[in-house]
Amino acid sequence: MDNRLFFPATERNKDSIAEVLSRILLKRGYILEIGSGSGEHAIKFQKCFPELTWQSSDPELIHRKSISSWIEHEELNFKMPQPLDIDVEKIPWEIPSELLNSIQGIISINMIHIASWNCTKSLFNESGNLLKNGQFLMLYGPFKIGGKHISQSNELFDISLKMQNESWGVRDLGEVSEEANKNDFIEEELIRMPANNFSVIYRKGSL
Repeated sequence: MDNRLFFPATERNKDSIAEVLSRILLKRGYILEIGSGSGEHAIKFQKCFPELTWQSSDPELIHRKSISSWIEHEELNFKMPQPLDIDVEKIPWEIPSELLNSIQGIISINMIHIASWNCTKSLFNESGNLLKNGQFLMLYGPFKIGGKHISQSNELFDISLKMQNESWGVRDLGEVSEEANKNDFIEEELIRMPANNFSVIYRKGSL
């Protein structure tokens, strides 16, 4: 059965995110993606970086079914593991030993603004436990800068998120980076992306 989902936003941003990842990704090991959604990003990045093993994850069964269908459709079963059922707030995450021993970095795309603030805290907390010094955590999505939206469209998006769930919303980069610092991550690079989004690369500990 074909359970693939198609997310328009993923189709629009996957190439630009892949370009950012090409600057920082290592040649071997696992990358863990938190909140993989449809799986379209995971498939794109696995094909772009064949030396890596892309480990997807999502707490929603419908998303994990989509990811599995994408893996089968693209004939990547030999390379990509099946998605993990990870709820970012449920610490510790259940991580296979092979992933734990070979993890190189963690990425989360368009997740923290459609989740409670506690999810951001848990993301940095558990990433800090899993990653070694010098390894990276990358976030992608909209952010406020200095407490202000960078565009009217982002402000309207923030309002719509809060109408759906009062605990959701576009996060302030300063507050996110403060949480990162509490878990021994340093903001290494902030990259302006299309459609008023950013990629933020955090590095664990001192380089």
